[in-house]
Amino acid sequence: MDFQYSEMGNRIKIRRKELRIKQAELAEALEISNNHMSSIENGRQKPSMDIFIGICRHLNVTPDYLLLGTMHAYNVPQDILDKLRLCNQSDIELAKDFIELLVKRNNKNNYIPL
Repeated sequence: MDFQYSEMGNRIKIRRKELRIKQAELAEALEISNNHMSSIENGRQKPSMDIFIGICRHLNVTPDYLLLGTMHAYNVPQDILDKLRLCNQSDIELAKDFIELLVKRNNKNNYIPL
């Protein structure tokens, strides 16, 4: 089974746009050319390990999100995870509902076309 670098590149592009970071800005932060960044996002080039880690840090995503597209896309602060572990199922559902409201409010106020 071949790894799909185009899928990883697309996840990078989507997250970068969510954060309103221009491709050139991310390239500059990673100390690579715009063309190299474009090639990574389009799946034409594989990022080095250093660049891959830099992308994760700048976009605040976990490596497994970029590689596999898993649900844990963003780094959740440990204290929040610890507190959620102390909650019962109904409290967790309430927290999820609240987060959904926040997401809807943010999407309504800050729509970003992809």
